[in-house]
Amino acid sequence: MIDRSLVARSQSQGGRLARSRQFGWVAGAGFIARGVVYALIGLLALGLALGVGGKTTSQQGALRTIGQQPLGEVMLIAIAAGLAGYSIWRLTRAVVGHGQVVEDEPGNRIAGLVSGIGYGGLAVIAISIVAGSSGSQGTSQTTGGVLGWTVGTLIVGLAGAIVIGVGIGQIYHGISAKFLEQLKTDQMDERAKRVMRWLGTFGFAARGVVFALVGFFLVKAAVEFDPQTAVSVDGALSKLANASYGPVLLGVVAAGLVGFGLYSVAEARYEKA
Repeated sequence: MIDRSLVARSQSQGGRLARSRQFGWVAGAGFIARGVVYALIGLLALGLALGVGGKTTSQQGALRTIGQQPLGEVMLIAIAAGLAGYSIWRLTRAVVGHGQVVEDEPGNRIAGLVSGIGYGGLAVIAISIVAGSSGSQGTSQTTGGVLGWTVGTLIVGLAGAIVIGVGIGQIYHGISAKFLEQLKTDQMDERAKRVMRWLGTFGFAARGVVFALVGFFLVKAAVEFDPQTAVSVDGALSKLANASYGPVLLGVVAAGLVGFGLYSVAEARYEKA
């Protein structure tokens, strides 16, 4: 039988670790790394929308762009360390909870688990770029492999529906300003609160739109049994660019992603422990 007292002690110790100042520094580095990646994606897309260069890219593409800059390998190693720390922080919070400052709803734990795994993967990709590897497969290749499974169509369609749900949740999170509940607003002056509210609302909504588009095209790939229909973040931004009023739509979403990047960097300072 499972020793419940042992489990309780383990959760208590894990909780103290997750809420420690040192672990908070690890999380802060992760917020900054995440912010740099999203800000770069947004800036590149914004340049394309304004017709001054730029391109649509994904998180992996942003990491490769960073690697091509002077001291790019050093920056990638630092970002990889930050993303790995953020991944560990999210996974730990998913297991042991947040304590009294944030309500531990099942959805929060699941989101933490998925986020932790995702950002851990990005950390691995960053290191692989430094090591000279080409990185992971593209979305269409991965989708094509899954569609070949016996229940592949169902899996891809379900994954797409989940991503759409995440996107809608992100939009709601932004519009409702729920993100403010996770910030130390008591340490902000009124100007800082306004700026954080604006960046968070605009940023989460923009990220939600991108996620929803990625999910929509996954569902479409499942329905049409066509892996080439599936897209990642860069593909979703390209779809916006090619739509009616594309430059305007892309520009608004790109600016929102830059805003999310700035919000994430500031979150390193104001996130509740």
